[in-house]
Amino acid sequence: MRQLKFHEQKLLKKHDFLQWKNENNLREIKVMRRYHLQDRDDYQKYNALVGKVRNLALRLSTLPSSDPFRAQQESMLLNKLYDMGLLDTGAKMSDIMERLNVSAFCRRRLPVVMVRLHMSESVSQAVRYVEQGHVRVGPDTITDPATCTYAY
Repeated sequence: MRQLKFHEQKLLKKHDFLQWKNENNLREIKVMRRYHLQDRDDYQKYNALVGKVRNLALRLSTLPSSDPFRAQQESMLLNKLYDMGLLDTGAKMSDIMERLNVSAFCRRRLPVVMVRLHMSESVSQAVRYVEQGHVRVGPDTITDPATCTYAY
């Protein structure tokens, strides 16, 4: 290989060829294919939300168990996650660490809900229907497949 010119060395000085962003992301690719996520940013946003909720649950668990503030905040958090359709009824704080993951958020996306309700045969077909404007939720036509439907 020839020796690099000065401007080439300057450009490549800050680049690390040994560590890639796309390494060790098999779970990410698997979830993106299963739920037909079109942007990696959606996965990263869901992952950040899961991390924040888990961090909040961990901080609440460090408070004394007899603290009324802890009991109130735990019930509010569990009710919010139940209303969003991410946890089942009767869920406990330990269920946040075990069951709350990116797939839980992806299961609430509109195309996945359409497949579960047998409105479409596959997630990719449901995504196409949503993008083309064939789906309405109430009076609003939805054209973004990343729309999450929550059970209010």
